Amino acid sequence: MTDRSHPLTPAKPRVPAPRARTSLPPLDPRRYAPTAERPARAKERRMAHHMDIQAHHHEWGQLVFSFSGVVRVSTERHTFLVPPSRAVWIPRGVVHAVTAVERCDLRTLYLLEPPSAEACWEGCRVLEVSPLLRELVVALAALSAEVASPREAWLAALIRDELAQARSLRLGVDLPRDKRLRRLCEAMLEAPQRHARLEDWAAEAGASARTISRLFRQELGSSYAQWRQQALLAHALRLAARRHPMQLIAAELGYASPSAFSAMVTRTVGMPPRKFFEQA
Repeated sequence: MTDRSHPLTPAKPRVPAPRARTSLPPLDPRRYAPTAERPARAKERRMAHHMDIQAHHHEWGQLVFSFSGVVRVSTERHTFLVPPSRAVWIPRGVVHAVTAVERCDLRTLYLLEPPSAEACWEGCRVLEVSPLLRELVVALAALSAEVASPREAWLAALIRDELAQARSLRLGVDLPRDKRLRRLCEAMLEAPQRHARLEDWAAEAGASARTISRLFRQELGSSYAQWRQQALLAHALRLAARRHPMQLIAAELGYASPSAFSAMVTRTVGMPPRKFFEQA
C-alpha cells in the first residue's frame, strides 16, 4: 500500500494580513497502513498554527479529527472546518490536504474498509464525534505502531461499531474548478467578513459582479449569497471552538443582532446555533 503526495450588511472589521504558511509532507503514513490482520490503525500529530500537510491520498479510508484546536480538510471540490467534536471521513483514493487553522493536536484513523457497505461511506462526510469514539481513537493511537495486540483488535472493533452509528452533519463548503473563482472562494474562506457585497469581491478578483455571479451558478450550483452563508458558518464554527460567546460571533460576522445570526444558522443546518455549536 502506498501514499502519494501529490443577508445582512456586515460591519467592516479590520482583517489582519495573512501569515506565511509552513507546508510539510504526510508523516510516514505507510508505517500505519491498515492490513487484514490490523484493519484499523491510528496515529497522532501536533500541528502549529498555519501549518499545512501537503495534498496526498491513501489506498485506505481515513478519519481526521483534532483532539484540540481546529483543522481544515480540503479536497478538490470541498473544504471542511473541523473542531474537536467533529471528524471528516475521506474515502480511499481521494486527494486531500490538511491545514491547522490554529495550533492543534491531530488524530488520524486509517481503516482498511469503511465501517459499513452503505453508499454514504463512498464520499467525504462530516461526522459527530461521540465521547466514546474520541477516547477509542486516542487509545488506539497510543498503542505501539510496531506490535499488534488483542487490545488493538478490541479497540478496532469498537471503533467500527461506533463509527457506523455516528450522526452525519450537513457541513462543508463546495469549491469550484475555475481558477479565478477558486482564488476568490479561498480568500472568502480566509476572511469572509472582509466584504459583504459581491461587487467588492468581484473587484478584488478583477472581474465584473455579473461574471462572478455566473461562475457561482455554473461551478457550484448556488448563488453568491448562498455560498457566502456556508463560508460564514464555517468561520463561526472556528470562533465557537475558541469559546467566543454567541453575541460576539454574530457581531464578528457582521450580523445586526444575535437573532439574525441564529436564523441564518437554523436555516442552514436545521438546528439553532447553541445546539450546533455546543460541543465545538
